[in-house]
Amino acid sequence: MPRPFPLATLALPLLLLLIFSPSSADAHNITRILAKHPEFSTFNHYLTITHLAGEINRRLTITVLALDNSAMSALLDKHFSVGTIKNVLSLHVLVDYYGAKKLHQLSKGTTLSSTLFQATGSATGTSGYVNITNMRGGKVGFGSEDNGGDLNSFYVKSVVEMPYNISILQISKVITSADAEAPTAAPVSLNLTEVLPKQGCKAFSDLLIAAGAIETYQSNVDGGLTMFCPTEDALNAFLPKYKNLTAAHKVSLLLYHGMPIYLSLQMFKSNNGVVSTLATDGGAKYDFVIKTDGEDVMVKTKVVTSTVTATLIDSEPLIVYEVDKVLQPKELFKAVPEEEEEAPAPKSSPKKKKTKAPSPKASDGEESEDADSPIGSDESDGDPADQTSEKDGAFGRNGERSMAVVVMLSLWLGVLLV
Repeated sequence: MPRPFPLATLALPLLLLLIFSPSSADAHNITRILAKHPEFSTFNHYLTITHLAGEINRRLTITVLALDNSAMSALLDKHFSVGTIKNVLSLHVLVDYYGAKKLHQLSKGTTLSSTLFQATGSATGTSGYVNITNMRGGKVGFGSEDNGGDLNSFYVKSVVEMPYNISILQISKVITSADAEAPTAAPVSLNLTEVLPKQGCKAFSDLLIAAGAIETYQSNVDGGLTMFCPTEDALNAFLPKYKNLTAAHKVSLLLYHGMPIYLSLQMFKSNNGVVSTLATDGGAKYDFVIKTDGEDVMVKTKVVTSTVTATLIDSEPLIVYEVDKVLQPKELFKAVPEEEEEAPAPKSSPKKKKTKAPSPKASDGEESEDADSPIGSDESDGDPADQTSEKDGAFGRNGERSMAVVVMLSLWLGVLLV
């Protein structure tokens, strides 16, 4: 009588597959990908300031029809507002995956694809759809649905393909659309000196005004601004060190708490790693590392690790987070060895209303060239976070081979156990 095939033999390889399988789809970062292709630098810049980059990074499946610097110059020559440029570029982001092979194998030779312009509700009717047609001789044309079927742009080459996650294809010129190019209302101006004190960031706002750093923050609002506002308790505890800084170093420290881009909590998940700040200037890095763990967001400098405890303002293009510690750059304070870094503060539930402590006043007093802690001079170009690749997920191609080896070995082991 043949022995029954033991269930454990099947369970072992399945268990190993579950253990070693990546937990989520590979993340992509359009800004980092295009940074490797300088011919798309203008396109990349406008994806950032229109906040389309964050929307692209949030999507699991996306195709970007990239425009080189020459094509972007033709668009900018029309002197559209940033809002209109956003609509035009969102028409160049397809919410489906199209690699070069798929373009040349379209069913019936043509298809309509929805875009971010359509998906976000900005388009009128079906004007947010793009017609893709495989023409004779392998030529592929693109045109918006609202321009009478005119295919005014053509496929040039594939830039990057990560099936079936993100595909970046270069096209010859801007896809024209009367609806996308229509004038948009100017964004409502956000006055930081008015909104910050009202939303729980008065103490930090007072320091910005006293040091003259508020103007730099204000000038970055329209293009996108992320601020980290320390709690009043954190500021009060840090104030003795702050008073020992020179006027210039005070400004640098305050600018270190801002990033010239709008990043929501969801966007942080695809922007883990080293980021620049408003204080970044040539050789002075003034950067830090963003790290997320589930819904928790941590800001790690070489001196302290601070945790986001609440969102005080979220009104795109401005977002202000509350953090439990003052961010201290290694350019101004002594860096702490990695193994000695303080553990992040325990997670606390966000509070909508807080009892406000007296605002610390930025008294200039007697300023010294030396801060309470020595200015860090360590240069660290090999930060592991800098090595993050936007292309490889938990495994990448080598990981897939490793997966296959694990499965084969487990099956062989299962046969031996029969």
